[in-house]
Amino acid sequence: MSSPRSAVPTAAAVPSPSAPVTGGPATSSTAPTVAELMDFVRSTARDEALIASLPLDPEGRTWIRLDGPGGSEAWLIGWPPGTGTGWHDHADSFGAFTTAAGALKEHSLAVRLPTDGWKTLELTDGVDRSRELASGQGRAFGRNHVHEVLNESEVAHAVSVHAYYPPLPRIRRFSRTGAVLRLEQTERPEDWQ
Repeated sequence: MSSPRSAVPTAAAVPSPSAPVTGGPATSSTAPTVAELMDFVRSTARDEALIASLPLDPEGRTWIRLDGPGGSEAWLIGWPPGTGTGWHDHADSFGAFTTAAGALKEHSLAVRLPTDGWKTLELTDGVDRSRELASGQGRAFGRNHVHEVLNESEVAHAVSVHAYYPPLPRIRRFSRTGAVLRLEQTERPEDWQ
């Protein structure tokens, strides 16, 4: 999961980020495929009552943890105008996400990074990708996918649904200056749950 920068507002009706909420199709006992994660995020994004249940904070991202298919980790995330994740990856997890309301922009790298043992990399020309994801649009991604997700709107919140398998063991956060990508920190589940 792209680690939120602010916590869910404290309210009696809001589940804690670690409390599962059922959403989308029933779960199975086998590991899900990328296609099943994509189906899950798409169908969950169409659940208007669930989307409306997410409290939206004007300054920081909010989230609710969901039950994903086959033991996957899933999240419903609210994005205030002008917020984003910064560059990060999802370690050995693959996943999918779909915009449920508003629009998001994803910048990604079309290159596989080393998994460990580096602090700074110089990227070659032609590895940058960008895509706009309007409501109902999403994408799947493989292991070690490096990206940043942004709500570039100046006035409108966005809401998205994300699913990862296996559940996120860590997230590596990067800074980027031109072609130089620098590993800044590694987060573990206890840092965002």
